[in-house]
Amino acid sequence: MADKLANLERIRQCGIVPVIRAASAEEGIKIADAVVAGGVDVVEITMTVPRAIEVMAQISKHYGSKVLLGAGTILDAETARAAILAGADFVVGPNVNYDMIRLAKRYSKLVMPGALTPTEVVGAWEAGADVVKIFPAGEIGGASYIKSLKGPLPHIEMMPTGGVDLTTAADFIKAGCIALGAGSALVDKKAVAAGKFEVVTENAGKFREIIKKARG
Repeated sequence: MADKLANLERIRQCGIVPVIRAASAEEGIKIADAVVAGGVDVVEITMTVPRAIEVMAQISKHYGSKVLLGAGTILDAETARAAILAGADFVVGPNVNYDMIRLAKRYSKLVMPGALTPTEVVGAWEAGADVVKIFPAGEIGGASYIKSLKGPLPHIEMMPTGGVDLTTAADFIKAGCIALGAGSALVDKKAVAAGKFEVVTENAGKFREIIKKARG
């Protein structure tokens, strides 16, 4: 339990959860390395990455406790278990899957199911979510929507994903989000395709600076 609480605080301190999608396992590992080089010690490998479980295992073996490893796009308990056994410290889903939540709690791992409406958000929290991923955040009013949710639900930790970029990051943090789920705005697809992983490193650093200033 202590480790779980420490990991939650680590996510809060970092302020950003890079959502890594890649065309190959090798590319996924290079993106993760680039993110870490930018000062971000939290990474989320999605199950859409080819050989995702293998990628998680390699990252876990290489970085150990230096990186808090997450598994994303988890749709069921079986996949959550495979990811946890490969070294994942937290699991993230695009929806509220109760089996996934129960499995993560069984292993004392952080779990972040995705939700959109107030009913879904409260349901996910009551089921045991440590953080509720508000998805897709950018399609429903962005930071102002989350600020409205936090009004009656200040006790629920929320993390926006979708619509999070360098121009919206500060507003999401000021709205009360524990951290930001950042995908394409951080992992620039064109730069990655061109082998320019330094762009990902630069973006990671920019996000960190914006979050630091927003928390002020």
